[in-house]
Amino acid sequence: MVQRGWVRDGWAVAAWGVGYAGFGLGCAGSGTALLGAAWPGWVVAGVGLAAAGAGWAAVRLRPSAGVRRALWVLCGLAAVAAWGLLMDTVTLLFGQQVDNVPDTVLRVLAAVGAMLLAGTARAGRPVPDGTAAAARTAPSAAPATVQLAALAGTLAFLPYVVMKLVWALGGSFAGISGDEMYDGYVRNGSSGLWLTLERWGLDGTVLLAAVGVFLLWGLVRPWGQVFPRWTLPLRGRRVPRWLPLTPALLGAATLAPYGLVGIGYLALCTTGVTRIRVGELGTAEQALQISWVGMFAFAGYGVALVVATRSYWRRTGG
Repeated sequence: MVQRGWVRDGWAVAAWGVGYAGFGLGCAGSGTALLGAAWPGWVVAGVGLAAAGAGWAAVRLRPSAGVRRALWVLCGLAAVAAWGLLMDTVTLLFGQQVDNVPDTVLRVLAAVGAMLLAGTARAGRPVPDGTAAAARTAPSAAPATVQLAALAGTLAFLPYVVMKLVWALGGSFAGISGDEMYDGYVRNGSSGLWLTLERWGLDGTVLLAAVGVFLLWGLVRPWGQVFPRWTLPLRGRRVPRWLPLTPALLGAATLAPYGLVGIGYLALCTTGVTRIRVGELGTAEQALQISWVGMFAFAGYGVALVVATRSYWRRTGG
């Protein structure tokens, strides 16, 4: 017996695949660059057509290991294309615009597709008996090792938070004052919201870090699976799996590789193999100090989020 929704989800995947392929063909045919080149448009079109075929197969055929395997492969490709959407979201929120509109549209479409493909692949699995399913989806805490990973990810953010708050409160870090950082935000076109928060002694990324830590612990503790009392009409009800998993998957797929690759790059810069780009900062030493704090936070939190997301997925029936 298979889970309900296999046919319905198959149609959704097929429709998404047609739209995704159309977007890719449109970019390729019009010469619009994606990810800095012209050829990714053809790749996007190919993935979209393959997804449309997989969706059709899900509708017309009984669930099989081959169809599910194809859906998971396409899900992985879509997830790779969605990389960077979190950064685009933060840029849009506080900078009022994104760096590249076609790239952002691609990432949004890819993120939607990754969720649809994963959901359809899961819908094709045999359904466990009622007792096993209930035990698997009952609110539960993650194993101790996963909670230790969450603690490590939380602590990794502390130096970053301290650095940002020092600047927001007018102090200096790595030889750069809070006023200099504020002037840089103004030059770079930061939104009024961002600038107002800075003047109040709050940094936008610190607030996002607090939200991220809340999400991280919600993934490893039982309260992350049930709406709390203060949500009034929703209290006591189960939290839909997609609600925490969507930002968790997006964050894990972005921050973990970004932070780990960044640490590797900084190691090369620190040992003199290559030189770090200084940008608006005064010296390479300043750039290294600031970058190490940031990449340590992103890598530590990103890896912890990967571990916590996997645990939540498995504990809630994934």
